Amino acid sequence: MRAIPLKSFTSLAVLGLLATGCGQGLLGGGGDGGDKTADKASDPIVLGMLIPQSGSEAAIGPYMSNAAQLAVDEINAKGGVLGRKLELKTADDACDAQSAAAGANKLVTEGVNISVGGYCSGATLPTLPIFGKANIPMIIPAANSQELVDQKLKHVFLINGTGSQQATAAEKWMTKQGAKSAVLMHDNTSYSKDIALRTKALLDAPGGAEAALVETVTPKESDYSANVTNVLAKKPDFVYWTGYFQEGGLIARQLRQAGYKGSIMVGDGSVSPKLIEIAGAEAAEGVYATMTQTPDTLEGAEGWIAAYKKKYNAEPGPYSNQAYDAVRLAAEAVTKAGGTDGAKVTAALEAIDGFSMFSGPLKFTPEHTLSSGGFQVLVVKGDKFTLQDSLK
Repeated sequence: MRAIPLKSFTSLAVLGLLATGCGQGLLGGGGDGGDKTADKASDPIVLGMLIPQSGSEAAIGPYMSNAAQLAVDEINAKGGVLGRKLELKTADDACDAQSAAAGANKLVTEGVNISVGGYCSGATLPTLPIFGKANIPMIIPAANSQELVDQKLKHVFLINGTGSQQATAAEKWMTKQGAKSAVLMHDNTSYSKDIALRTKALLDAPGGAEAALVETVTPKESDYSANVTNVLAKKPDFVYWTGYFQEGGLIARQLRQAGYKGSIMVGDGSVSPKLIEIAGAEAAEGVYATMTQTPDTLEGAEGWIAAYKKKYNAEPGPYSNQAYDAVRLAAEAVTKAGGTDGAKVTAALEAIDGFSMFSGPLKFTPEHTLSSGGFQVLVVKGDKFTLQDSLK
């Protein structure tokens, strides 16, 4: 999708989005099994965000929470939503299923009306029934395993491209580069394995590059030499790592140290400056990545980036733009629903047609995914990922 011009993006975040007035007799995020007490017109509309604040993926958490808070502050500065202020509550999922479930229950207890979090798919999956039982709609900004979609849950909406769409982009780029064979590496998590196996199916179709090997690694280790040996034995043109940056950086470094000269590509969970830091500049140089829009690849995003930097004295990173849009979309849905009742907000989200986001005008598919995944190919140059091919 074409990104909207960002020179007027800050005003788009609030104008034409917010209505004034007071919601009367609105249910909170209680629904089935939750608090049935009606919201007061003076109560804030509470957004909950599960993100990794600890563990190996903790570097991503601040990008998402900072951007979400930026959107909250901008909307509140213009009067809020339906005359009520937004409030953001965060909880740590540590990219871990058990921690995520605990965090989701904590947010439900704290009375959140809409969930706008979710980074690791394996951690997000167990939160779906928790928020569903509490009648809390979920706008998921980052997690994108097809397994999330396959649950077919009415209250779940993804605003990042799916694993299926990412696999399509990966296969398209390998084919465009003339690859004859590829090794796919995953960490056996829902997100990573899903992308790897979907990419394999596409590569194995007539006319595609051969998927020479699907290699499973154990996450949170430091030595992947046995996996690297298995990869080198297949002499692939491409190695596609579909897991997260901690392991991705180590794998890239150890592949190069072992003499691998072919192309290395990583999935969106590895798009972080941390991958370059872990791999080392020499090994990371030229590593490709399948990724949806990042702040520095968005046309006309200079004004929004400047606002983020002014507030946090730091550059926005991966998934900051999606987190920002998740808050804006939540505000739009509450406005259209006339309040925070979960069923009405869900219906409002299903009816969204043309809402302006960084990725382009939004309209959900019947499966509550983006009509177009928007995946592009990035490449490491120096100390950052830069746009290589938009795959338009």
